[in-house]
Amino acid sequence: MKTLILSCNTGEGHNSCAKAIKECFEAHGESCDITDSLLFISEKASKFICNWHVRIYRHMPRLFKTGYKDAENNSRLFEKDSLVYEYLTSGSERMYEYILENAYDCVICTHIFPALALSDMLEKHPLPLVTAFVGTDYTCSPGTGESDLQHYFIPAEILRDEFVAGGVPQERIIASGLPARAGFYTGGDKEAARRAIGIYPTHAHALMMCGSMGCGPIPEIVEAMAESLSPAQELTVICGSNERLYEKLEMDYLLRPNIHIEARVEDMPLYMRSADLYITKPGGLSTTEAAAMHLPMLLIDAVAGCEEHNLDFFVENG
Repeated sequence: MKTLILSCNTGEGHNSCAKAIKECFEAHGESCDITDSLLFISEKASKFICNWHVRIYRHMPRLFKTGYKDAENNSRLFEKDSLVYEYLTSGSERMYEYILENAYDCVICTHIFPALALSDMLEKHPLPLVTAFVGTDYTCSPGTGESDLQHYFIPAEILRDEFVAGGVPQERIIASGLPARAGFYTGGDKEAARRAIGIYPTHAHALMMCGSMGCGPIPEIVEAMAESLSPAQELTVICGSNERLYEKLEMDYLLRPNIHIEARVEDMPLYMRSADLYITKPGGLSTTEAAAMHLPMLLIDAVAGCEEHNLDFFVENG
């Protein structure tokens, strides 16, 4: 079997999910590729959508909340013949050619955008493909019910009724949990992990990260924590792609040996393994990865929309 995973760069969680699935396929000797689904519209479209998503997430969270609520309350937004649907499916012909050219047998979508485009493609060009959508948040995102794929993998059985109410046929739903890479399920020595990243092995360690985009009130939280950290307590802040945040915090805490500022990190399981507490916004994948590592979380209500549902899910279900 040759599998294609369609993701997009509107938040690293969709790509992290795709990488976890690819890792599993390859562990079983199967061929698996990941591609940015928005490139089938155009490279310009992919950059435009992803850049604006980052800007709104970082600087205008209230606007994101309003837009998400509008999408939840407007069931026609993603319907066929709507402007949004026509734009998101405008690359379906190029998707069809790509799938044919590379002889894929299975296509998995980790975002609703490619799920809609793939559904449109199959309506125009029926192919003997195995198709699936993987939900990356603990809610049925707007537009999910407008797609038409064979399988819908959802994060938890308790969400089944919500997905059915959102238009997904009951018989297509598989309550599988969210995929996380194997490294998040492997145990390890906490003190060794601390040594590996420069933390004193017997110190208490808090890890903070607000998504790959470095959004939310990180400077304010670090400032508040800095006032009360004892010499035996250390804090690591991962800024992700937010270069301005990294430069600011690096300068502000240059002389604080128990506050560590990182940009991007390659081995997130290592950092989580070293921590006693994970301070984070409730992204679908970041919460799943921390839960897989049995790492206690302090959730920041930084960006509403789907993450508000994630926060409610974790709090309500213990």
